[in-house]
Amino acid sequence: MNMIHHLSLITIILFHTAIFRLASARVPLTACRSYCGNLTIDYPFALRPGCGHAGFRDLLFCVNGVLMMHIPSGSYRVLDIDYAYHGITLHDPAMSDCYTLDRSPKGRGNGFVVEPWRAVYLQPDQDNIFMLLGCRSGSPLFQGFPNKHLPCRSNVSGMSCDDYYRCPAWDGAGVRSSAYGNSNPPECCAVEPAAVRSINISHLQCEGYSSAYSVAPLRPPGPGAWTYGLRLSFSLPENNDGFCGACRSTGGVCGYDQYTHDDVCICGDWNSTSNCDSLGLTALAPRTELPCFLATLAACGTYYIFLHLLFLTCTFHFGCY
Repeated sequence: MNMIHHLSLITIILFHTAIFRLASARVPLTACRSYCGNLTIDYPFALRPGCGHAGFRDLLFCVNGVLMMHIPSGSYRVLDIDYAYHGITLHDPAMSDCYTLDRSPKGRGNGFVVEPWRAVYLQPDQDNIFMLLGCRSGSPLFQGFPNKHLPCRSNVSGMSCDDYYRCPAWDGAGVRSSAYGNSNPPECCAVEPAAVRSINISHLQCEGYSSAYSVAPLRPPGPGAWTYGLRLSFSLPENNDGFCGACRSTGGVCGYDQYTHDDVCICGDWNSTSNCDSLGLTALAPRTELPCFLATLAACGTYYIFLHLLFLTCTFHFGCY
């Protein structure tokens, strides 16, 4: 009986070890990297899978201390993230500005295009003007009812192609006009981001583009004072409102489940669907620990059955006590 008791004790120890291993599998609270170069990476953005909000996963990457955004239309350097006003500013090296026209017959750069599922989280700011350059007459921009619903605008947020034509980049570029028709498109077509689904230069059959924005209450006096770049707005769904604040106030880190993409509050030893004071657990440990835990339980169970069979055999055949 002493041998059987000893083996049973080993089984109990193994079982409790498995439980402890699962409960103590930690997700470090410092795992969500919070900076790249001189830029702070905070919620809803992140550099590590499982951190931030799922709508911004696989979006930002820190390359040699430079923060980059990768989307279908290309890679852009992130110049600034304004968390107070939910704005993010990008630089596209293929974009024209007031001093350089970057154009080619096949188009250079692809403007701004995000995945359809991500468009609800990230889109150009309403104060951002896109000026499409050298678009062909067959461009989708100029198709539709004659003289109606044409997307080229004379003014977007106080900025226009007529203003842009005054830039030094246009010196020596020949006749410039904002008048257009299907047979004679303008050299510059100003559009609001909402006017077209995406600023896809190849699809729109243009030779290049420029983008400028203004976030100041007073509009800049001329195109030389415009800020050139891509100004984006980011947002979260209403059902996410307050989630991250509640998570942080209880000592957690805001993240998401990498399998379901649901919001989770990372609390070190466990994850919560609300905050670290709640018992709404999503998992006691990362999924990578579960196979080991289950395998250990299965081994313990098999071993326990073996002990009982051994005990019965010993009792009935050998008279063990």
